[in-house]
Amino acid sequence: MVSKKTKRSMENITSRRQRVIKSGKYSMGMKTALHSLRMGKAKLVIISNNCPAITKSMLEYYAMLSKSSVLHYNGNNIDLGTACGKTYRTHVMTITDAGDSD
Repeated sequence: MVSKKTKRSMENITSRRQRVIKSGKYSMGMKTALHSLRMGKAKLVIISNNCPAITKSMLEYYAMLSKSSVLHYNGNNIDLGTACGKTYRTHVMTITDAGDSD
């Protein structure tokens, strides 16, 4: 059973992600995530829970170097893709401009 606090924080993250999708700039995929991390443009990197371990550690390392935040998404890659309104699956979503979101 999920506690109320955890459920509330998940709803908060979901609503913020939806605001970023509508008003901000984001990219999906491993190549674009690494490119934006190397350039220092990424503000937040969202990684699905079934991302391969080597990919996850590489993304976390580049995020640490570029001083970006990392969020581990509780769903798999199919859930992350559909949550972003796409018909395909993705392991990584990178937010470069938050838009109207906090």
